[in-house]
Amino acid sequence: MTKTTNNEYKIKKSSDIPNDSSWQKPNLKGDWCNIFLLVLLYTIQGIPCGFSAGLPIILQSKYMVTYDDQGSYSFVMWPYTIKLLWAPIVDSFYIRRIGQRKSWFIPVQYLIGALLLYFASNMDEWLPESGKPNLKIIVYLLFIINLLNTTQDIIVDSWALTMLKKNNVSYASTCNFIGLFLGMLIGSSSPILLSSEEFCNKYLRLTPGSGGIITIKNIILLWSVVILIIATFVTIFKKEKDIKLEYAKNNIFQNYKLIWNILKHSSMSVFSMTFLTSGIGNCVMDSIAHLKLIDAGVSKEDIMLLTTAMSILKIIIPIPVSKYTGGPKQLSLIMKCTPIRLFWNIPYALLIYFTPFLIKNNGVVNVPVYYYLILGFIFIINELLSDTIHLSYSAFCIKISDPRFGGTYLTLFSTVRTLSWILPNTVVLKMIGILTFKKCSNICSKTDFPNICNTTEQSYNCVTIVDGYYVEAAICMVIGFVWYGIFKRIYKNLELKNRSH
Repeated sequence: MTKTTNNEYKIKKSSDIPNDSSWQKPNLKGDWCNIFLLVLLYTIQGIPCGFSAGLPIILQSKYMVTYDDQGSYSFVMWPYTIKLLWAPIVDSFYIRRIGQRKSWFIPVQYLIGALLLYFASNMDEWLPESGKPNLKIIVYLLFIINLLNTTQDIIVDSWALTMLKKNNVSYASTCNFIGLFLGMLIGSSSPILLSSEEFCNKYLRLTPGSGGIITIKNIILLWSVVILIIATFVTIFKKEKDIKLEYAKNNIFQNYKLIWNILKHSSMSVFSMTFLTSGIGNCVMDSIAHLKLIDAGVSKEDIMLLTTAMSILKIIIPIPVSKYTGGPKQLSLIMKCTPIRLFWNIPYALLIYFTPFLIKNNGVVNVPVYYYLILGFIFIINELLSDTIHLSYSAFCIKISDPRFGGTYLTLFSTVRTLSWILPNTVVLKMIGILTFKKCSNICSKTDFPNICNTTEQSYNCVTIVDGYYVEAAICMVIGFVWYGIFKRIYKNLELKNRSH
């Protein structure tokens, strides 16, 4: 970015940016405490997001919900796609004595903790053990919590740019990945596993008992208190560097104009378009696969236990991968992983198709050990490819961002990336019922049972003729390969330009 005579900022020209020789090798000496703090902040940020992401599994296994209901529920994640609207506000308004990022961090984090406490106090009424959940109010409240969480995402992402040394900023993507993964794992797995009677009796109790060792209500209550304690600690003890002392302060209108200047830049507009469409090829596998496994007879506890068992591997993955994402060729790494991940849709879909035949015997579910090994192998390869692509995108976006306006830059990239996942996710969940054709008994035609054929219940006499999951998976995979063919050369050119544009 360069400052013009009328106090506006525009995209850097090639003469304003160092060439490849200016790239410095990362050195974490003196930055380890900041690395730990960033991981911690991303972790508490991931807990509400993890609960929002894990709740569909609970709904799918316990309640009579349709895929259309799941599509409606997916709107709780939409705040992550519109946070760009208020990122310039976060960058522009703050109290300098408190700090540019802490001015927002303090009230937002306390509001998140308070709303989680309110959610916990009403959990028994809104999400009862038996009967239909109050999906409407759950969606409203989680939408507000995620709205605040997206603001926190803006704050922490931009804070990372100034918290770390300049030659270490690429490690912010690793902190982001590890922290958000830990938080999402805690937020999604603990309500499912620790509240499950089957899981607790099998793995945690010496003698069988009724119910889990802790209720979902108490889990949310516990983590809301933890979030508030960490927020208090950061508020009191962490000081913030004021990088804008060196520059004129941009007002909100200049920040919105900054967004427009970024987007109208030819290279940035092309990159944003490729970013936005990058998630289509794998959206069915990412959005519906776990729900289809539950429909096929795999318990939610088994799925979440397998996910939890892989957590150590998923935390280790970013460490060797960061060696490549911290270098100059992130986009090349993305292009190497993309076709492999697209092909991986095929074994995933085949496993889902054959799951009922592999785990059921005369209608009784008995999951053999080899099935867990196959499922775990498919999970690991898929997550390895997905995580590598995610880290590469994050590192590239951080590298080309201006730290003076980090909230706006990174939020623009994060919004586009999130929209590339959430928009297809909602569409495929809404469309799966339309593309699925069933032949059902006469009970489906009675007015008392208008949604029987569309529910996830297996006890009704309905036979699926065409499963919309496989139709969508095939269509999206073809679109993904078309995307790869179109943008492979474009990514190569963008990577060559990023040092001089």
